[in-house]
Amino acid sequence: MCGGVPVISWPFFADQQTNCRYQCTVWGVGMEIDGSVRRDAIAGLITEVMEGEKGKAMKKKAREWREKAVMATDAGGSSRRNLDELIRDVLAPSFHGNPAS
Repeated sequence: MCGGVPVISWPFFADQQTNCRYQCTVWGVGMEIDGSVRRDAIAGLITEVMEGEKGKAMKKKAREWREKAVMATDAGGSSRRNLDELIRDVLAPSFHGNPAS
């Protein structure tokens, strides 16, 4: 998603099912390969993502998510601030006068 492109998911184990669900239904940036992995089905998904109406909508959403990711990781962004706070408070507390407990 940080690349700003839709994804085709084939969840197999661990957190892949959750990631796929979010990509396909919550964030609107992906399509799932179903249980019948056949060449024509995969080709259809690729065609839809690359050229279809669903694909166009997913591309738009993926670009929006990419913009949000860039903003969050830029200086002053929420993720950048959280990382800086983690480093300051947990990983390097002695550098800021906070004694390690």
